[in-house]
Parts: sequence; structure tokens; C-alpha cells
Amino acid sequence: MKKRWTTIAYLAIGLVTLAETAAFSGTYLLHTRHYVSTDNATIDGDAIEINAPRSGTLLNWSITSGSTVSANEVVGRIQDVGSGARTKQAIKAPRAGTIAVDNAVPGQFVTAGTRLATAYDDVYVTARVAEEDIGGVRAGSLVDITADAYPDHPLLGRVTDIQVAAAGEFTIFPAAGTDPRNPQKIDQYVPVRIALINTNGVDVRPGMNVAVAIRRS
Repeated sequence: MKKRWTTIAYLAIGLVTLAETAAFSGTYLLHTRHYVSTDNATIDGDAIEINAPRSGTLLNWSITSGSTVSANEVVGRIQDVGSGARTKQAIKAPRAGTIAVDNAVPGQFVTAGTRLATAYDDVYVTARVAEEDIGGVRAGSLVDITADAYPDHPLLGRVTDIQVAAAGEFTIFPAAGTDPRNPQKIDQYVPVRIALINTNGVDVRPGMNVAVAIRRS
């Protein structure tokens, strides 16, 4: 009797496992039918460097991470070091953008060319899609985006550019047990640029990791 109930229990566990596997497989196939997904993606942007125009003491620094600047806006000044009349030179933002990295320390001595801050004037997503999946991606397709930093705030984007050639290369170190005369090819991916059209009120910045689900056309 005990053996019979044990057999029935194993059968029940097997059926539950089979049902769960079937449900997962069905959900996965349904998702892949409608989306091309990858978590190999980051918030990116076109960098604007704000550098010290000369050597001297940093004064009147007025920006921090998250600040917005306009083209030619004065964000600080550099004062000569030495005796006598010490002149000051303005530090200007080259273009309009949003400050992502602020390295400046007011009162600090800096040398000419020191990078004081980095801003971005255009923030977007760069997604790296597996070469075998790129056929399902079209310019103009809507993209559902999830940022690791804001998992409960879905973002929305649109594909604007698909790189023609796959990004990949041959490694010079073949895997163990393979013919050393034949280089081993690494995985290929295609960079896809995605414009952000709705950030859901969150502060997205270059360097953030995201996952994307590109809606198939």
C-alpha cells in the first residue's frame, strides 16, 4: 500500500513539473513571438567635456550632477596662483546638456585641461542584440525598457538606428581541447540605438544598465 502511494506521489510531482514546464515554455514562446529582448543594454549619450581652460584655483563652481547647462554658460572660474593682481578666467560649457559627472572641488588647484565635469546633450539606449535575432528589429519599432535602478518605472523608447555590421571578432585564444590552429569566434551582436520617448519621470543617466523588449513589427 505504501509503495502504491509513493508511486502516486511521484506521478503527481511529475505531472505538476510537466505542467509548469509547459506553462513556462508557452509563455516564453509567446514573448519571443512578439518581442526581441536583451539585457545587454545601457543608457548612453553624446558626451560634453567641461575642462579647465588654464592652470589655477577653481572658484565659483555653480553646477552639480543633474544640473542643466546652456551653450557658453559660465559654470566657474579659474584664478591665477601667485602674488600681485590675480586674474580670473571663466569656465564655460561648450554646449547645452545635463551634467552626469561632477569632478570639481571648489578651491582646488587644477592644471590646464583637467576634466571638471561631463555632460550629455542627447541621452539614449544602446542595446546589443544577438545577430540571429536582429531580423525581428525594425527602425521605428516601440521598445519597452526596464532600468535596473528603477524596476517599478517602465520606460518607453523607439528604435532609431540599427548598425549594419555585427560587432564581433575572433579570439586568439582557442578553448581547451580545440585545434589551436583555428581561432574561435565569439558571440556576435548588433548595436541598436533607441531613443527615449517616455522616461516615466525618472532620472536616467548614461551608464545605467537596462533591459529592453523590442516589439516586433
